[in-house]
Amino acid sequence: MSIIIIICFDYRKRSLCSGIYRKSNSRYGKLLNDYWSITLFCSPEGESSQSSIPELLQISPRHRRILVISIRCDRSALEEDRSDSETMDSFVETAVNGEEEREVQKTYWMEHSKDLTVEAMMLDSRASELDKEERPEVLSLLPPFKGKSVLELGAGIGRFTGELAKEAAHVLALDFIESVIKKNEHLNGHYENASFMCADITTPDLAIEVDSVDLIFSNWLLMYLSDKEVEKLAERMVKWLRVGGHIFFRESCFHQSGDSKRKVNPTHYREPRFYTKVFKECRTNDEYGNSFELSLITCKCISAYVKNKKNQNQICWIWKKIKSDDDRSFQRFLDNVQYKSSGILRYERVFGDGFISTGGIETTKEFVAKLELKPGQKVLDVGCGIGGGDFYMAENFYVDVVGIDLSINMISFALERAIGLKCSVEFEVADCTKKIYPDNTFDVIYSRDTILHIQDKPTLFKTFFKWLKPGGKVLISDYCKKPGAPSEDFAAYIRQRGYHLHDIDAYSQMLKDAGFHKVIAEDRTNQFLEVLQRELDAVEKDKEVFIRDFSQEDYDEIVNGWKAKLKRSSAGEQTWGLFIAQKK
Repeated sequence: MSIIIIICFDYRKRSLCSGIYRKSNSRYGKLLNDYWSITLFCSPEGESSQSSIPELLQISPRHRRILVISIRCDRSALEEDRSDSETMDSFVETAVNGEEEREVQKTYWMEHSKDLTVEAMMLDSRASELDKEERPEVLSLLPPFKGKSVLELGAGIGRFTGELAKEAAHVLALDFIESVIKKNEHLNGHYENASFMCADITTPDLAIEVDSVDLIFSNWLLMYLSDKEVEKLAERMVKWLRVGGHIFFRESCFHQSGDSKRKVNPTHYREPRFYTKVFKECRTNDEYGNSFELSLITCKCISAYVKNKKNQNQICWIWKKIKSDDDRSFQRFLDNVQYKSSGILRYERVFGDGFISTGGIETTKEFVAKLELKPGQKVLDVGCGIGGGDFYMAENFYVDVVGIDLSINMISFALERAIGLKCSVEFEVADCTKKIYPDNTFDVIYSRDTILHIQDKPTLFKTFFKWLKPGGKVLISDYCKKPGAPSEDFAAYIRQRGYHLHDIDAYSQMLKDAGFHKVIAEDRTNQFLEVLQRELDAVEKDKEVFIRDFSQEDYDEIVNGWKAKLKRSSAGEQTWGLFIAQKK
């Protein structure tokens, strides 16, 4: 069974406001802190609430922060007297014992493997319908594996095994439930390049050679492992991979997706940040002392679940094994310098809940109104940040939004904020200069103060043109500069930020050269100055609270940064452009 404990939290003030909890002795409290999984949601303005969980999840992330602790445990243990220390001692041992974890998971899947069907494997009554969209989508996301060696972990009854075997040189399908892997072999054993193994992936003596696999594939596996088991498996996966090989895994995050009834549910519905951190920190060395790590290729929602269930918690990752000195400097700069998690929250405090670009919700409303969005249209947000603009468009205009950003931290926040909104928004960690979409995919491409990071804008704008449907529009706001060479101070700022700025006329011409017509280019610097001053005034007025929630250093950095932007913009050096263009 599950117990839900809700603690309301004002994330802007970063202070605990109130709580709904079950009284317990200290041992029970220790369990809460140490052993039971935690999932973050949110609540209105830090107010205490005793609403149902579905009601709480309907609250917009722009107005809420709540901590929801889902406790999954044996029903009988909780039906006994909570003060019985022997019961609780036994419960603690079960929670922390790795062997017991495996036994619980095996019992769970033995229960749900009595019927060897797609519905049983996906734990959803709509499994057959979802499978028609979800399986092709997952396969389309995989890096090329034709003629490669594939290791499929948690292979189940073989939803993906046969598809993998059609192209791979060899597929080893592994699952720890014997009846399940036998069913897989029955369905896919006719592929001569497929082999099948019944084994628990956590067993230390699993016979897989180092540097022997090109693609490791798993679909709903890590959520059935403890944190330590995930960490150990990640280390082993890096060793099994050849250099240049890939890892694909997909997990349910935050909360349950399937509607199948479950007597108990030992699944670990983690935050995506956990998986990203574990795999990003993996390191391995070869016999010559060379160091290897994983580079994140993408992290994204499964579109089929966003489309059919308005659910962003089905998330997949693709990693590539690289030498540790391979260049990933720009993404590292974004996540470790400009857009650290603390920096994002600091920017959000200035720009407003859900936003990290100029003017927040006010400029978003003004600019989006110019797009004349219609229900069912598809919007691509390039540099989506933490998702505020995407939620606004989806909630108010019933459009389908795809938000991409190169910053892992940004997308992590966006995914957290999407919980419970039930709107058609999906997010992906992606480089817009490398991302591929079919021609004529989007009705609108929207980008706010992002393309300043891109050096080759002409090529990007030509790509935008191809991605847009005929009649589609692009709307871009961006930092610009006056014609001619910048001053030394401004040039130093541009270098430090990694910006590539153009004057407004040159920017407009690049859009025309890409094929766009009806190009509107507006100098919005006066509006930029007004917004900057308003934001600065608000921060200075709220100085004590800002310093309490962040630090004196953070306060000084924001105030000095905003004053510097005001100075550059007032002098005419830094400008702000708004560009709208259309594809014939």
